[in-house]
Amino acid sequence: MEKEDATTLSSSLRPQFSVLRPSSSPTIAIVGSGAVGCYYGGRLAQHGLPVHFLLRASYDGIRQRGLVVKSLDGDFALPPDEVNAYRNPQQMPKADLVMVALKTTANGMFRSLVGPLLKEDTVILTIQNGLGNEETLAELFGRERIVGGLAFVCINRMADGSIHHLDHGQIKLAEFDRPPQPRTARIAELFNGSQVRCEVLDNLRYARWEKLVWNVPFNGLGAVLDKTTDLLIGTPEGEALVRSLMAEVIATAERLDLHYPADLADQKIANTRTMGAYRTSMQIDRQQGRPLEIDSILRRPLEIALSNNVAAPCLQTLYRMASLL
Repeated sequence: MEKEDATTLSSSLRPQFSVLRPSSSPTIAIVGSGAVGCYYGGRLAQHGLPVHFLLRASYDGIRQRGLVVKSLDGDFALPPDEVNAYRNPQQMPKADLVMVALKTTANGMFRSLVGPLLKEDTVILTIQNGLGNEETLAELFGRERIVGGLAFVCINRMADGSIHHLDHGQIKLAEFDRPPQPRTARIAELFNGSQVRCEVLDNLRYARWEKLVWNVPFNGLGAVLDKTTDLLIGTPEGEALVRSLMAEVIATAERLDLHYPADLADQKIANTRTMGAYRTSMQIDRQQGRPLEIDSILRRPLEIALSNNVAAPCLQTLYRMASLL
């Protein structure tokens, strides 16, 4: 068994997380400053919070031009001297709240990217797709640190480095394997005070599987077929395929004792129609030759379906096709 390092909480250590009390102004680190990380981190910084961005490809552009966001909720820009930008986490201050917005293909770098930012009472909020993110972070840094987040947003990073927020934008939060805590409400308060609608949920697993009902068909098919969301549901045949994948995800969740409204698929498709010709993150990753989030969005749900004797022929075929990419 690997020896616990200084960033890992022992089972007996129960920090009070006082830095996330209402009177505090917590230091926030964004790990994974792509479209999602820059948008939500930018909103927090726009409203006066000390936000520090760990950047890779966009570092030079942000140092030169600042952070530029075009949003249906109002455009804004942060000049270069107002953006705390870093290439190396070792150069960043210890954070009270670390927001992880990495693609799940980079989860193997959690220890080197997140570890240097932690102090005894740091909270880690992961806003990532698919399954397994909270579990991996908990194994590395302690379960009591972890809060799960789900971003319901249409957002892309443009060629010039600016962020384009097209539709939706809500975040939902839940504690990992326990009921909401005062800190959960405090994190939601930070977002709600920064022009980002945020809701606290009681059950993280319920929320994760509900989002998979959308992510599996639209991210998966978007990558495999290289088609935008409007085209995927633009014909009766396409919509039927999307609905079949949704039904398999819902059937798997039911075996886990997670029960959803009978019209959930209808709701997801209706919400998708408002997005227009939206390119999902996996479609963009395919177009740009980047690794795809196949493991967290497709493989893990498929394995759970099969281990629970749920017939998932569409999901299995989609996973095999995506694996060829």
